Amino acid sequence: MELGVIGLGRMGSNMSQRLMEGGHRIVAYDRSAEAVRDVAKAGATGAGSLEELVRKLSPPRAVWLMVPAGAAVAETIHSLAPLLSPGDVIIDGGNSYYKDSIQRAASLRKQRLHFLDVGTSGGIWGLKMGYCLMIGGDQEVFRRLEPIFRTLAPEEGYAYMGRSGAGHFVKMVHNGIEYGLLQAYAEGFELLHASPYELDLAQLARLWNRGSVVRSWLLELTEKALAADPGLATIKGYVEDSGEGRWTVLEAVERGVPLPVISLSLLSRFRSQQDESFGAKVIAALRREFGGHAVKSE
Repeated sequence: MELGVIGLGRMGSNMSQRLMEGGHRIVAYDRSAEAVRDVAKAGATGAGSLEELVRKLSPPRAVWLMVPAGAAVAETIHSLAPLLSPGDVIIDGGNSYYKDSIQRAASLRKQRLHFLDVGTSGGIWGLKMGYCLMIGGDQEVFRRLEPIFRTLAPEEGYAYMGRSGAGHFVKMVHNGIEYGLLQAYAEGFELLHASPYELDLAQLARLWNRGSVVRSWLLELTEKALAADPGLATIKGYVEDSGEGRWTVLEAVERGVPLPVISLSLLSRFRSQQDESFGAKVIAALRREFGGHAVKSE
């Protein structure tokens, strides 16, 4: 098949490469001319603008956006949609908020354009291992583009989730679960690191992946990171929250669904982003006032 790809960061370029290896024709555009040149060297047809990308695709066109959620997606769709023809498809493969995807699908439908929201997981390993794809939108359009999804995903690694917004809703919850899993591993290994024993944490991660009930790919990556830097001395303990965890918790509040682990893992990320917690200072000051406990000065 033929596919336009907009956004050639690590995910977009790797996805383009996997599709080309699967026999698909890729027309690629990025604001970075260097990124376009790199993917063109790998076999894609480069485009210097959205207009050129559309011209180089045959209708009915399919264009996959792999740009950051929020303003970048909105601006790209706003610029791209007038260039397309009725029956063309825009695919958002980023981590957009599912309610935004519902609105975008409705707006594009008025222009006789289709929209698929595709939750995409796999990160930098997707080129080799494949991408897990959670797809929302018109099922007929999904079926038409299924060869693309089949190439990108490992065996049984893609599925149709339902009407518009479903793909990004499922990916939102997926990422919320990821927050909780990462936090559980982090807390466990922090306690192991503080233990009275001289533990080889990389060896322990490897051990737990041999038959343990907590074995996982994340634990494999833990082993890899600890083997390279046992004390993680080269890494600052600052953890971004890219949005999906917040949306998951807000959705839970809106629907009255208890998510204590995911909610606390989100709050732990907020704590990691502080140079110093004012709240912790309040606690220290109060302990000094009521109990005469020592405090550490700046």
